[in-house]
Amino acid sequence: MKKTRFTEAQIMAVLRQAEGGVPVAELCREHGISSATFYKWRAKYGGMDVSMMSQMKSLEDENRRLKRMFADLSMQADLLREALGKK
Repeated sequence: MKKTRFTEAQIMAVLRQAEGGVPVAELCREHGISSATFYKWRAKYGGMDVSMMSQMKSLEDENRRLKRMFADLSMQADLLREALGKK
C-alpha cells in the first residue's frame, strides 16, 4: 500500500483552509496535490478532526490484519480438509 507524504494534521489543515474560503486550485498548487486528491480527502475526512482520523486509520489497520488472519486460517482449514480426504 502506498504511504502518503501528508500527515493527518496536514490533511486537516488543507481542508480547514478550503473551508476558510481559499480557492481549491490555489490550495492544490500551494501544497503540490491534484484537485482529485483534494476532493478525495474531502470526501473521506470531511467533518473529522485529527483524533477521529487517527482512530479511523487504526481501525483500518486492525481490519486489514484481521482479514489477513482469516485468510490464513481458512487456507489452513482447507489444507487440513484436503489432507484428511474430506471435501
